[in-house]
Amino acid sequence: MKKCFGRILAKPQNLLDLRSRLPQPVALQMNILFLNGPNLNLLGQREPEIYGSTTLSDIETQVRKRAKVLKTDVTFRQSNQEGELVSWIQEAKGNFDVIVLNAAAYTHTSIALRDAIVAAGVPTIEIHLSNIHAREEFRHRSVIASVCRGQIAGFGANSYILGLEAAYNVKV
Repeated sequence: MKKCFGRILAKPQNLLDLRSRLPQPVALQMNILFLNGPNLNLLGQREPEIYGSTTLSDIETQVRKRAKVLKTDVTFRQSNQEGELVSWIQEAKGNFDVIVLNAAAYTHTSIALRDAIVAAGVPTIEIHLSNIHAREEFRHRSVIASVCRGQIAGFGANSYILGLEAAYNVKV
């Protein structure tokens, strides 16, 4: 050991030992809200050539497994009603850190969802199972994209895992 101004300095190799004895930072605990719009309750049955054969329940199970690894809580909700989705977005403020939103058909039409995202101020990730930009012309425009943190589209059920990863990284 060396003495420097009356203090004992540890040898460099001992610094690693000291660091391992320090309290470790507490894992970040996040609450992420997954909102699913109209017809997503029919996943696995509806147009499997576009949306695949995986059900929304299967997707939720996959996301929960990954969320556990990330030490993150996830809540899943689905509604065919625009107003219910708006209410859930508004209620997210103060209760959730990030929203992952598959607005489905409302992506292209709902100014109400767009305004709710702005009003709530909760970072929102837009996701889609299919690549909306490679489909029918009317699906190319998202009215919510400009108020979302980002958009993930075209990766099938993996869009949800990618959405979780994106949401996790919003706060990290």
